[in-house]
Amino acid sequence: MIVAALAFYLFAGVTVGSAVMVIAARNPVHSVLFLILAFINSAGLFVLLGAEFLAMILVVVYVGAVAVLFLFVVMMLDINITALREGFLQYLPTGGMIGLVLFVELVLVVGGWSLEPELAAPKATPTPALTELSNTEALGGVIYTDYVYLFQGAGLVLLVAMIGVIVLTLRVRVGVRKQRIGRQVARRREDAVELKKVASGDGA
Repeated sequence: MIVAALAFYLFAGVTVGSAVMVIAARNPVHSVLFLILAFINSAGLFVLLGAEFLAMILVVVYVGAVAVLFLFVVMMLDINITALREGFLQYLPTGGMIGLVLFVELVLVVGGWSLEPELAAPKATPTPALTELSNTEALGGVIYTDYVYLFQGAGLVLLVAMIGVIVLTLRVRVGVRKQRIGRQVARRREDAVELKKVASGDGA
């Protein structure tokens, strides 16, 4: 029991510290690295809770795909950090207002649970014992029965986001050269190669 408590405090402390450093780091690459560290420690917390499937998904999907993709994108974009910081004060009022709204919502949620204990009753579905169902089977049963509409709604949101990214990527830009496979295949040898007869001693 003591080992589990020490592991929990270790993973939780590193997770909170990494989350703070994600927004406090001056270098975007360092922010992504701290984000990966936060994901890995969050996976450790899921393992302590007995949710090994969520821990695996967190490591494989978020660390292995999303966070690494962020890292490569940030490194390839060559972001000008100095120019990025110049507009910080311009967005400070908007960011402060959004943070205040989120804080009020958190206070209302926590205050509602403390003032009305019955509100916290339907917030979670009890997970069956490991002898009855595995963690993956229990999670799938809960998602596709009690929260099936929310799950489908989240899928629609991701679908709309994916379509938006594709539309933004495929828009026509002036002056951008693109590869045209049809023109390359249809090109003749006479259009691309020209033979020149150079006399001896004249040079190329």
